Amino acid sequence: MTVSVVLFTSDLRLHDNPPLHAAVTGADEVVPLFVLDEAIVSAGFATPNRRAFLADCLTDLDAGLRERGGRLVVRAGDVVEETRKVAAETGAGEVRTAGGVSRYAQRREERLRAALESDGRTLHVHDATLTVLPPGAVTPGGSDHFAVFTPYFRRWSQERPRDVLGAPRTVRVPEGVASVPVPRRADTPGVSEGLAEGGESAGRARLAAWRRSGLATYEDGHDDLAGDVTSRLSPYLHFGALSPTEVVRRARRVGGAGAEAFVRQVCWRDFHHQVLAARPEVSWADYRTKHDRWRSERSARTEVTAWKEGRTGYPVVDAAMRQLRHEGWMHNRGRLLTASFLTKTLYVDWRVGARHFLEFLVDGDIANNQLNWQWMAGTGTDSRPNRVLNPVTQARRYDPDGGYVRRWVPELAGLAGPAVHEPWKLPDAERARYDYPAPLLELAEGRDRFQRARGKG
Repeated sequence: MTVSVVLFTSDLRLHDNPPLHAAVTGADEVVPLFVLDEAIVSAGFATPNRRAFLADCLTDLDAGLRERGGRLVVRAGDVVEETRKVAAETGAGEVRTAGGVSRYAQRREERLRAALESDGRTLHVHDATLTVLPPGAVTPGGSDHFAVFTPYFRRWSQERPRDVLGAPRTVRVPEGVASVPVPRRADTPGVSEGLAEGGESAGRARLAAWRRSGLATYEDGHDDLAGDVTSRLSPYLHFGALSPTEVVRRARRVGGAGAEAFVRQVCWRDFHHQVLAARPEVSWADYRTKHDRWRSERSARTEVTAWKEGRTGYPVVDAAMRQLRHEGWMHNRGRLLTASFLTKTLYVDWRVGARHFLEFLVDGDIANNQLNWQWMAGTGTDSRPNRVLNPVTQARRYDPDGGYVRRWVPELAGLAGPAVHEPWKLPDAERARYDYPAPLLELAEGRDRFQRARGKG
């Protein structure tokens, strides 16, 4: 009787799961294992929104396994030690898991491999699980990773993704393997009111509905803030409740300009993962330093607090920041605008914004969150590091009717036309009717300070 342990990490699904597929087809019995990692909790990364979404994912995964005759085994503590214990308790000869790219994930894998080998067991790491192409699958001449997106996308598009694997029909789990209860969303306090439902079932339903009704218009509408035609699949990709390989293949089967525009966005996710895999220090250090002397959160406390609370006086920025708090998610155009405003208009360290986003974003991960913040701060892979997004101009372009602002900034719901994006231009008597702050500063003032700091003034 052969036993294989499948250590789930960021691949909380039954469909197209290479470690699970290999274990089910290669062993008589399988232990589907998830460890509630005490290190992630102590580091503060297990925020309420991600804990709640994780609980949904684990509940759904357990239900899917039970439909197939199995169950999810949950342990809590150090991932390496708990996995080692489960392997010893069940007599498993191997452990299978998905390869990660962060420094923490890589060190955890090294520790796990050493511990298992000392016990006479084998660790199998499956690299093409969390991204479409594993980091390092395509590289430019003379470097271990691509530093610019467009050439990466060109090479990435030429590669054929691996075949999509079906979900197992049955999963036989050894008798008597101890487990702590599967976490429940209801047990997590402080969750954003509008947080989406997690889990593979919810993710697959959302993907199917969006392919039918949203994919065709994605190219023209993905920047429309009020239209909100983005897929909203990022949380499911972050937790691995959906396979990025399956998502790309299903989008390409639909075809058309919308599908290609969407696939390009999925490729950005792969791009950031391959940068982080090659340069793990960019989780908190500049990829390309500009030697900025950023204002800290302490030195810019009033402005940073206003930015976090959505009270900057610039309606589109405030709308996006309020959406973040309510949903644990933000429209991508909103992410760009709010990041530009903090780093280039207020000239505050991008790490302040990255930390705040990670506090709320259900899809917040090190690769995409940190590198997107660096891209907007001009210290990452952006080929135009000194660009500054004007929130008023951007609002007119991407929220022309003001629907996005009126939804998230109800103080301004009575305004129409250009006034909703520039309420400070209203006559004093009319402006006094709205409980909305004046702008923190003039945009030209912020731009000039940034240009002086970068030596462009």
